Amino acid sequence: MDATTTDIEAARPPYLHAMLAGGFGGTTGDMLMHSLDTVKTRQQGDPHMPPKYTSMGNTYYTIWRQEGIRRGLYGGVTPAFLGSFSGTVIFFGTYEWSKRLMIDAGIMPWVSYLSAGFVADLAASPVYVPSEVLKTRLQLQGRYNNPFFSSGYNYRSTLHAIRVISKTEGVSALFHGYRATLWRDIPFSGLQFAFYEQEQKLAKAFIGSRDIGLPLEIFTGATAGGMAGVITCPLDVVKTRLQTQVDPDLKPTATVATSPIHGSTPSPGARHNAIPASSETSHATASTQHTLQKATHRVISTSSPSTTLKPHEAVTLDTASTIEGLRIIYRTEGFAGWFRGVGPRAVWTSVQSGTMLVLYQTFLRWFENHPLVQSEDD
Repeated sequence: MDATTTDIEAARPPYLHAMLAGGFGGTTGDMLMHSLDTVKTRQQGDPHMPPKYTSMGNTYYTIWRQEGIRRGLYGGVTPAFLGSFSGTVIFFGTYEWSKRLMIDAGIMPWVSYLSAGFVADLAASPVYVPSEVLKTRLQLQGRYNNPFFSSGYNYRSTLHAIRVISKTEGVSALFHGYRATLWRDIPFSGLQFAFYEQEQKLAKAFIGSRDIGLPLEIFTGATAGGMAGVITCPLDVVKTRLQTQVDPDLKPTATVATSPIHGSTPSPGARHNAIPASSETSHATASTQHTLQKATHRVISTSSPSTTLKPHEAVTLDTASTIEGLRIIYRTEGFAGWFRGVGPRAVWTSVQSGTMLVLYQTFLRWFENHPLVQSEDD
């Protein structure tokens, strides 16, 4: 290793410090940018054709004006908070461990950073994927009994969402889009930390010190996250649609679940306000029986899943195939379909990454002066 690399790796904080600093930093960044993440989710998961939401500013203003902050822009914030803290704690602990292991084994630093990001995200995924499913559905839904946007979901709260999903779709539905999420997040995390560590290395070499100052700390964190976010946007589009796409087997329940005041619990596939009850009266009984069957197959539609009652008109694919999802989106929506929501995603990942990594370094310095455990170097 050269002198610069040795200097970067010289200070190795205790794992507990790294995990807590990452947890605090990552959660703060996620909460700060949650409303923009909601905007991105609405743009990517909007089932209407033509889409209701167009530009980032228009989407933000429309959600805020029609649905408010708590139930609109900050819908899904509870599972987002719980998943963010627990996920980032696991991520940073695993990242530090695997990175050090590989560097000590003589593996090239940039390969170690990239691989450690892959491993860390894989380790955290069993925690954050269910929270991501809940967060994404609640973000797409907005307020309960939302009269302004028909997403296909109608949950009263996070706990209600868990109960309804588990009952009507099975517990496995909390892991819908698991592989698609990994397809998005593993490359994102690997690229983000590879970019970040290399930018930090260059900045420290340029300044001649490990303390590069706040402006460069923000710049390296924000650009690393922004570049990784833009590159992986197509995978994010597929992930969002897999996790929010209403199961076609549950679509006919729209007429059964349009009146929650009468005691009916809206299913995740219920489309209140989507169609008049009278148009489907003759199919109500068959629809109810149909929803009791456990879905064996979940599809992604890139056409108009909420504006048509004819599933055969929607272009579908096996949800296990992220690559096929990318192909279908490209065929039906073109190159622009891969990058729906790229504006909010670029801003979100830049600000979130910058906030997380700056706070990560800040908390590490604080723990260095107020240690909870002894450093490995002591």
